[in-house]
Formats: sequence, structure tokens, C-alpha cells
Amino acid sequence: MRPDLKDEEDIKRLIDSFYDKVQSDDVIGYIFRDIAQVNWAHHLPRMYAFWSFLLLGTETYHGNPMDVHRRLHEKVPLTEAHFDRWLQLFHTTVDDLFEGQTAEDAKQRATLIAMTWKPKFVRGY
Repeated sequence: MRPDLKDEEDIKRLIDSFYDKVQSDDVIGYIFRDIAQVNWAHHLPRMYAFWSFLLLGTETYHGNPMDVHRRLHEKVPLTEAHFDRWLQLFHTTVDDLFEGQTAEDAKQRATLIAMTWKPKFVRGY
């Protein structure tokens, strides 16, 4: 039996594992490596804070992720396949590492993000 997500260390483990998969992925990895040229030392702590806010209720995240992705979309059109792959990788990572109510909540929140953002980017605003 895998543990549930319970604290900041679990969030860090989830996000680190997820972005390891993302960086080497054939479908979306190039967006992070070549287009966005992500500064991982800056990006990962922001993602820890974002997911900690969503799943643990911490007050550590401040930002507007939609604006960041809108600017990225101007550089490379984000497609349905990109969102679907992001979601698949996220769900797989959660399932590989965790199980329980907070793990399910993480997958549901990721699904809601993808479902909300995908039409905005794919079909336009």
C-alpha cells in the first residue's frame, strides 16, 4: 500500500518525480526544455507552493499561472495533445507514488485544470 500525500515533503516528491517525467517526455518535454527554457531552480519551488496551496491549504503560492501559460502559448501553440499528455503524466506520477483521498484530490484538481485551460488555449479566448 502506498502512502497518501500528507505534507510538504510529499508534495516535493510528487512534483520532482512528475517534472522528471515531463522533461524527458517526447510529447511535451521540448516545450519545457526548448521553448520555455525552464529555470528549474525557480520553477520547482513555485510548483511546490502551488500544489501545496491546492492540496494542503498552505498560503505559500502567489501568482497567476494562466498568464504564464498564455505567454508560452504565444511562442508555441498549446494543443489538446499537450494538455492530455500533461494530465496523463501527472496521474501516472500520483498513482506510482501515492494513494488515498489527497492523492485522488490531486488527480481531480489536475483534471479540472486541464479541462478548464484546454479549451481556452486550443480554441482561443
